[in-house]
Amino acid sequence: MEKSDAQKERFQELVEPIKELFYAYGLKNLSMDEISRRLRISKKTLYTLVKNKEELVEKVFLYEESLVVKMSEKLDNEPINAIEKLLKISQMVHGEMKRINPMIRFEMEKYYHHTFEKYVEKKRRFIFEGMKSNIRQGISEKLYRDDINIDLVATIYINSFIEFHDSDICKVLDINFIQLLEVLFENHIRAISSPAGLAYFESRKNDIKAYIKNN
Repeated sequence: MEKSDAQKERFQELVEPIKELFYAYGLKNLSMDEISRRLRISKKTLYTLVKNKEELVEKVFLYEESLVVKMSEKLDNEPINAIEKLLKISQMVHGEMKRINPMIRFEMEKYYHHTFEKYVEKKRRFIFEGMKSNIRQGISEKLYRDDINIDLVATIYINSFIEFHDSDICKVLDINFIQLLEVLFENHIRAISSPAGLAYFESRKNDIKAYIKNN
C-alpha cells in the first residue's frame, strides 16, 4: 500500500536514528520492539511506516545510498579540477566503507543477503560512473592522457581500492589504510596523467598528502 506524504515525512525523521541504532547494536540484536522503545514510539506507529524488519533494513540502506548521491552531487558542483576531485571521491568512498563495520556487513550478508547484494551492486555502479566522469573531466582538462581505456582504468582503481580496504594487507604491513591510500592514489595519478597532470600533481603533492592524513 502506498504510504501517505505524512508517513513518508515521519519515516524521514526517524531513519537517521534507526540507522545509528543499527550501527551501534547490529541488525540481528534489534527487534522491532526494541527499536520502537529506543525511538520512544509505539510499535504500531513503526508498523504503519514499514511492514516488517526486512523492509526497514532495506529502507535504511536506501537512505544511505541517498546520502552518498547527495555528497557526490555536491562534489560535482565544486569548481575543482579532476585530480583534486578524484582525491575527494577517494576520501568519500573510504569514509563510507569505514562506516559500515564488519559486524553490520556480516549480518547483512547472512540475514539480508538479497538487500545487501542490491545495495553493494548499486553503490559499485554509482562509484564506477563517478570514476568514469572523473577520467573524462581529466582528459578534457588535459591533466589525464587521452589514450586511456576509461572503463578499464575505472574498474582497476575501484577494485583495487575495495580489495585493499577489505583485506588484511594493512595488518600484514603494519600500516594504516591512510598510508595505503596515499600510495594507491599517487600510483593511479602517475599512471594516467599527462605531463601537465604530473606537473600539477608534483606541485600539490605535499598538500595532497596532508589532506589525506587530516580527512
